[in-house]
Amino acid sequence: MHKFNVQIDDTGEHYGCAGHRSLLEGMISLDRKGIPVGCRNGGCGVCKVAILSGACSTGVMSRQHLSDDERAQGLVLACKARPESDIRLAVVGRMRKSVCR
Repeated sequence: MHKFNVQIDDTGEHYGCAGHRSLLEGMISLDRKGIPVGCRNGGCGVCKVAILSGACSTGVMSRQHLSDDERAQGLVLACKARPESDIRLAVVGRMRKSVCR
């Protein structure tokens, strides 16, 4: 399976993420302590990110944690987003504090 390059704009970090893995799974592979994982199923909203460039597919995401307006602005839950190209993202919400130290 092809790995896509994912860049975390806030920190300049890059990681490879295969198209069958979620963006969150790729972030976890950076082996950094403090990345909040939450439910891993789109229901808690902890892993909210903004897709700045690139394409991803998403599974069902809770409207409670991700409004239609946020989706229209390119926000997704990293646990439900799978890369379809190289991605540049920014961390938002509760995850920002632990990723952007």
